Amino acid sequence: MFEGLSARSRYLRFHAPAPRLTSAMRRALTDVDGHDHAAVAAVSGGRSIGIARLIATGCGRAEIAVSVADAWQRRGVGRRLLTALGDLAARLRYTELYGEVLPENDVMLRLVRRAFPGVRLVREDDVMRVIYPIGWASLTLTHEDLLADLLRT
Repeated sequence: MFEGLSARSRYLRFHAPAPRLTSAMRRALTDVDGHDHAAVAAVSGGRSIGIARLIATGCGRAEIAVSVADAWQRRGVGRRLLTALGDLAARLRYTELYGEVLPENDVMLRLVRRAFPGVRLVREDDVMRVIYPIGWASLTLTHEDLLADLLRT
């Protein structure tokens, strides 16, 4: 999957230049247990074209990340991956997914808005924090939700 990403896509995914995967990065990305670290993948012709993962951070929360090979971007793969990841998170009884997106990554910000209805985007320092409540947690309307909706219109 990593090889299918351009230098720009790698930067947007890892928030830093990533010319290669280190051993530690490779271990962290492949240490999947199906609950505390779970992933869904998109495959075409036996090759990985995208992956979305979640990593538990406690209290029903999990951090998410997604990447799609450059040749497959803007073809619906990312949306399907995020939708599948949201469904998996609900089955695993997570109550909130969150992640960080660089503000210049407009494509990813639009994608999370489409894939996760009701998602909140909050500017924090040099990133946009994506916050997506799942299930019953999504029925709680907060001041931040109202403010985000007002700013979006």
